Amino acid sequence: MNDDIAARMDRLPLTALHGLALVLCTVGFLVDLIEIGLGTVLASVFSSGSGRLPAAELSLLLSSVYVGAIVGAPLLGAAADRVGRRLVMMGVLALLALTSLAGGLSPDTLTLTRARGLSGLALGAFPPLMMSYLTDVLPPARRGRCILVVTGAATLGLPAGVFVVRWLTPMDLGIEPWRLAFLAGAAASAVVAGLYALLPESPRWLASRGRLAEAQALCERFERSRPWTSGPDPASAGDAPAASASSMSSMPSLPATAPGWPRIAALFLLGAWSTVTFPLLTGAVLAAKGFNLSDTLLYLGLSTLGPTVGTLVASLWIDRLERRVALGICCAVLLVAGAAFVATGEAAWLVASSFLFGVFAVIYAAGINIYAAELFPTHRRAGSLATAWAFNRLGAAIAPLVLLPLLRNEGPLAMFGVIALCLVLNIALLASSPRGRERRAVA
Repeated sequence: MNDDIAARMDRLPLTALHGLALVLCTVGFLVDLIEIGLGTVLASVFSSGSGRLPAAELSLLLSSVYVGAIVGAPLLGAAADRVGRRLVMMGVLALLALTSLAGGLSPDTLTLTRARGLSGLALGAFPPLMMSYLTDVLPPARRGRCILVVTGAATLGLPAGVFVVRWLTPMDLGIEPWRLAFLAGAAASAVVAGLYALLPESPRWLASRGRLAEAQALCERFERSRPWTSGPDPASAGDAPAASASSMSSMPSLPATAPGWPRIAALFLLGAWSTVTFPLLTGAVLAAKGFNLSDTLLYLGLSTLGPTVGTLVASLWIDRLERRVALGICCAVLLVAGAAFVATGEAAWLVASSFLFGVFAVIYAAGINIYAAELFPTHRRAGSLATAWAFNRLGAAIAPLVLLPLLRNEGPLAMFGVIALCLVLNIALLASSPRGRERRAVA
């Protein structure tokens, strides 16, 4: 029966019920990324004016969300395997609502840091939970394209928070604009958590837990839903069929024993210094260059449109190159764009270089996950990839503690020198890493 449920879900066209799942996942991921983007706002606000914090305090504030993510992702991911994807995603969004409320009302930096750390539990867990859920319910022929659309639309949340805070900054509202952004985020998270009651649970997950009657009923609900497409995408013909949920769940997970795993873990660790921390600190770099808060937030808002563009660009060409080549190109562009950003003081060049950095940072982040997932054998893939992801979150937590004091004491060029070293080491590791698998395009 488990295999039957999986096969029936795989044969489905995209339906209106799939559409509901895609819309709700997009909105949930959008809220998640708005909260992530507010970290850049905090870096800008507390790097200038009367609110300027000592480097050590600001480093802890910026790192706290990633420390929370290191803990939250594996714990809540395991919970989702036990009690269900939908229920845990609802709980994650409810937790985010509470912690955002606490952040917006925090009386001091220490309380804000603690609130951000607790928010990290949710912010680190939601993306893999969402990916797991969509992988469960979407037909394989449309899965990748749909997930890219969800991701691309949701990345608009990164500039949304920045622009809202910038818009509110000149107004005399009796409360700091960043606090209003957190309070608005809390309200949005609570509303979306309630909307997730409409989300159908994964029939695959229900079948894997032995709840066959519920799995059968939900599978029939998908089958009765109005089709959006007529059938499998012809471009996917010839692809290997996806493993069923039941067969994959029976395979052992051996996280750190796959060939080449140490190099992959190192790539995830080093990649965080450029793809996560450099965008996080761009506001602090602009403040160090003497830009006022309003201009800083404008440049940040424009540059954070890059991830949306990057996701769409990646969908066009990333499968046409061997994975290591694509990742190496990304590292080279990040080196040039980052160097241009820290070296210039012209507004147009600042926006252009940070925009370009954002585009290739998101392509690299997607590409390294694809490379690692394709490299590891199926029965070890989830454990190996999850452990490597933990190294990425570790790098994201450590990097601000090192880079922000360096920025304050030695300047932007010295800070970027460390990031450039990480990118050069990335390229060297890619050259000595196992060859990535290639997917041949089918006409």
